[in-house]
Amino acid sequence: MGLFDRLRPRPKEDDAVAENTWLVVGLGNPGAQYAGNRHNVGQMVADELASRLGASFKTHKTPSRVAEGFLRPGGPKLVIAKPNGYMNTSGGPVSALLKFYARGPERLIIVHDELDIPFDTVRLKHGGGHGGHNGLRDIAKAIGNEFTRVRVGVGRPPGRQDAADFVLKDFSSTERSALPNLLSDAADAVEAVADLGLVAAQQRFHAPS
Repeated sequence: MGLFDRLRPRPKEDDAVAENTWLVVGLGNPGAQYAGNRHNVGQMVADELASRLGASFKTHKTPSRVAEGFLRPGGPKLVIAKPNGYMNTSGGPVSALLKFYARGPERLIIVHDELDIPFDTVRLKHGGGHGGHNGLRDIAKAIGNEFTRVRVGVGRPPGRQDAADFVLKDFSSTERSALPNLLSDAADAVEAVADLGLVAAQQRFHAPS
């Protein structure tokens, strides 16, 4: 290598990585008493994603636990986060994560439970209202609603059961048998958004079976 080659500016690998980094936040509540709740399915998906990447969650400068890894060599980087606070205070941690990683909402994927679609169903959406979901409401209040959502169906409560009580209950024994497949599908959806883009991911996951 000649002198001029050594002096010539080179593209920074870190810049390229930063450009292709996605922040993925799994919503839920902290503590063992909530771990199996329907409301915590977003954090269950975050655990599945971290496991696939061989990454572990660690404390972070933001009020979240974070795991990082690449989908494949040279591929998109995922920063997977689980906020430390309760669902209805998700906006602060998400805003702090975006600032820390210098990402805009267009590079944010929120994974959350969804009452308005059947259990064992995954749907993808950009923007839209919070639909009464306290976590989404607080995030939209903090950063707006221009982010991608991976909506993990938990179904409607039976009879006249209150929706808030329903999501704070664990999955039924029947649901638990299907839960690994649901978590896998939702993790696949996150990876597809990061790797292929939202439209291509929607075509894959919204196609009739």
